[in-house]
Amino acid sequence: MNQKKAKVRPQGVPDTISSTLALIKSAEFRNEYDAAPIDQKTAFDWRLKWLGAAHPHQILPSGDWWSIWLLLAGRGAGKTRVAAEQIGWWAWTTPNSRWLVSAPTSADVRSTCFEGDSGLLNVIPPALIKDYNKSYHEIKLINGSLIKGVPSSEPERFRGGQYHGAWLDELAAWEYLRESWDMIMFSVRLGERTRILATTTPKPKELILELIERDGDNVVVTTASTYSNIDNLAPSFREQILSYEGTKIGRQEIYAEIIDPEEGGIINRDWFRLWPAEREFPQFEYVLQSYDTAFTERTTGDPTACSVWGIFKPLDRPLCAMLLDCWSEHLAYPDLKPKLLDDYTAVYGEPGKRVDLVLIEEKASGQSLIQDLGRAHVQVRGYNPGKLDKVQRVHLISNIIAAGRVYLPESTKKKGYVRDWAEPFVQQVCSFPETQHDDYCDTMSQALRYLRDAGFLDIDPAQHYDDNDYIDDSRIKRENPYAA
Repeated sequence: MNQKKAKVRPQGVPDTISSTLALIKSAEFRNEYDAAPIDQKTAFDWRLKWLGAAHPHQILPSGDWWSIWLLLAGRGAGKTRVAAEQIGWWAWTTPNSRWLVSAPTSADVRSTCFEGDSGLLNVIPPALIKDYNKSYHEIKLINGSLIKGVPSSEPERFRGGQYHGAWLDELAAWEYLRESWDMIMFSVRLGERTRILATTTPKPKELILELIERDGDNVVVTTASTYSNIDNLAPSFREQILSYEGTKIGRQEIYAEIIDPEEGGIINRDWFRLWPAEREFPQFEYVLQSYDTAFTERTTGDPTACSVWGIFKPLDRPLCAMLLDCWSEHLAYPDLKPKLLDDYTAVYGEPGKRVDLVLIEEKASGQSLIQDLGRAHVQVRGYNPGKLDKVQRVHLISNIIAAGRVYLPESTKKKGYVRDWAEPFVQQVCSFPETQHDDYCDTMSQALRYLRDAGFLDIDPAQHYDDNDYIDDSRIKRENPYAA
């Protein structure tokens, strides 16, 4: 076990309930309670009622060493209730403070986090609420604190705001997860100790996995299944969830289990063949560089990616393709162009084969690159996928990989594994479509599709016509060969 985690991670459920009960039994407290203003009595009764009803996974972790509490829980486990209770209590116990609430959409912020059965307005006692602005998603408490709702679907709206803490609901379902998370990290900056409570049914998103890896540093990860709160759920719902027992979706939605994204991928890792590390690369007949260019150089968007493919003839198989190189980087157009020109001069295999063609998708900076590289006498071709979406493109070339026609170079240090530089590529293409970025998938799908259509990877059987079939040449449309 990591020594740092073992040393700083608190053990067990914090003793919040028992210490509170001990306090209220004292005569000194009873005297203070009787003399307290009505709002303070209301707040204490509210908190005591919650602590008496909360399940262990709904109790705030102890200590001041953490800044992020990630609650991974199944459907109906009480995620919304614990977050509303905690954010409301923090806002009350810290007068004149500011708290952020975010969810996938504006409707989710309003209907779930604010107005839902377990939302803020149904949790915080009405006597403590000064005003609720439905249009602006704002709750003002009588102590001057503000709870502000902002949908994660609009990352730029997090700019300018500043908060003491935040509740991030259904984090794994956010469309712009990384962009919104980064903006929130800049916004939650007030007070001596910021607090972020993220509640979600887990999905194997990159950010979720990163937070789990940080468990015990400045992150507390708590997990709970639907059955942790089963007594508070409708009998019909209990019957429904039983039908998902033993299924992959049940493992995720009921037991809050992080499912390996490769389990749901279109491409199976075992379909790829490994080129033995001890063997020299073969003599390649054709080398193709495939690029998927980004719209901008922003580090929050998809990067520009490249994969290089070599065609060769094994002794016992038809022509095959091998991944020779790949990289992914955020580059602006002025830096991208010289890199492509430099990559074009590379030599691959034995005795050495130069690049035959550069394939670039006709989008974003790709259109300008195609023109500039053509003027530089580079053999370049534009690729237009037509009406096919990204999933359809991967399905279209998946049978090439399944047939064992695609090789990956084996690691020289770990037998049976791909080389380190190729592992991010394999992880992404085998996890697609459950991936944050899909740039490598695009470079692979367009490269293999072009190589198939060019006759190198003729995996599909030829189409035959009967003698009576008639093809009217005048009706054949001359259009993009890669359109759907």
